[in-house]
Amino acid sequence: MALTYTSLVTALQSYMESDETIFVNQIPTIVKQAEDRILNSVQLAVFRKSAAGVTSASVPTVALPSDFLTPYSISIETASNYEFLLLKDVSFLREAYPALATTGAPRYYAVLSDTEAQLAPVPDAIYVVDFQYFYRPASIVDSGTSWLGTNAESCLLHACLVEAHVFQKSEEVELQKASVLLDTALVELKDLGEGYGQTDNYRAGAKRERRA
Repeated sequence: MALTYTSLVTALQSYMESDETIFVNQIPTIVKQAEDRILNSVQLAVFRKSAAGVTSASVPTVALPSDFLTPYSISIETASNYEFLLLKDVSFLREAYPALATTGAPRYYAVLSDTEAQLAPVPDAIYVVDFQYFYRPASIVDSGTSWLGTNAESCLLHACLVEAHVFQKSEEVELQKASVLLDTALVELKDLGEGYGQTDNYRAGAKRERRA
């Protein structure tokens, strides 16, 4: 049965056997934390989208889409071709290209925050960037309904219960029971079609080709 925000709140109060004002007032935060937990654990194709951006010459960073969650792939256009960038850690970029004066067509990127990525080498010109990424959908708290509430209600409910037990400082055994149920629900959700975790698709594909 699909969950709306209203029915989710009712279920949480029932499972937690609490209608205390402090707990009820924290339910919006608890639900959003639960949604984040799910989205960081399972990357479904339904939450994948694309967007365009541009680099600036001699500027080492590029702005990420406002709803960016994790990368699927990032590429730039050069001479009408797509050049896919390799995802690396910031430390790799800074060690490989310690001088910001070293410019060229970017080959690597690192996610600095939820608003920008660092490129290396530093762009020597303006490049059109194609972002393929997993985005943060509107919360059920704000919209009243959501994809998770409609299609993964068990996973959403159990994630909320885990966060609720943490907030309520429940007995460890209760938290463990909720966590086990959430783990099972996450596995079932992954079976619907998970993305590529924390490694972007281009890099993961290259690894699979080398193993073949």
